[in-house]
Amino acid sequence: MAAMKDHDSDLATRIVHHGYLPPAGFEAPQPGVYKASTVIFPSVAAMRSREWKDKSGYTYGLHGTPTTFILEERLCTLEGGLQCVLVPSGLAAIANVGLALLKPGDEVLIPDNAYGPGKDFANGELARFGITHAFYDPLDPADLAARITPATRLVWLEAPGSVSMEFPDLCEQVRICRARGVTTALDNTWGAGLAFAPFDLTGDGNLGVDISAHALTKYPSGGGDVLMGSVITRDLGLHMKIKLTHMRLAWAWG
Repeated sequence: MAAMKDHDSDLATRIVHHGYLPPAGFEAPQPGVYKASTVIFPSVAAMRSREWKDKSGYTYGLHGTPTTFILEERLCTLEGGLQCVLVPSGLAAIANVGLALLKPGDEVLIPDNAYGPGKDFANGELARFGITHAFYDPLDPADLAARITPATRLVWLEAPGSVSMEFPDLCEQVRICRARGVTTALDNTWGAGLAFAPFDLTGDGNLGVDISAHALTKYPSGGGDVLMGSVITRDLGLHMKIKLTHMRLAWAWG
């Protein structure tokens, strides 16, 4: 119990005192909300030298402001991730992952107790793009293993299942996917980064999901007044695929 209290205390400290520091004039105990779209540069040369893909500077509202960078860093700390992309909703997070990682001819596997609109996205947009999908029994790891094919590129996991709240053998599911070289994405909305560490399921750093997606509309915002989602990763290459898709789509539906 003492070890757990020490861990919780350390996590609480790191969430507040995280790695990202805003520039002079932005730092505050309660970070300001900056809704700017256009960013002013002192010169054309400064504009061209600014890199939007990291947090070294600000280039455009869609690429981040001090407000979004702080939230991203705190979510990464909570989840144990290294990179975060913010989107307008949990469904946008699911869509962003699918569109970033899948192409015509690929297959995605989805637990049959998954979030309904995510299933609809697979039945609709992904199917029209030539991406197939199948559903598996989340409470039977053998069923998941049997359904993975050479075309399977992504497996969605939920722990617990949306609405019906079954809890799968998440570790075994990840082991199966890792052994077959398939990327795993966890809808961690209910876990909220508090129930378990998605990137370190066994506590030794050897087993974790590749992607953790959230509907921040739920626990982090209080469940009633914010529409937002997140996609968190630990692999920079994976993160950049997701981030570039986010930038190209501009998430006009949010």
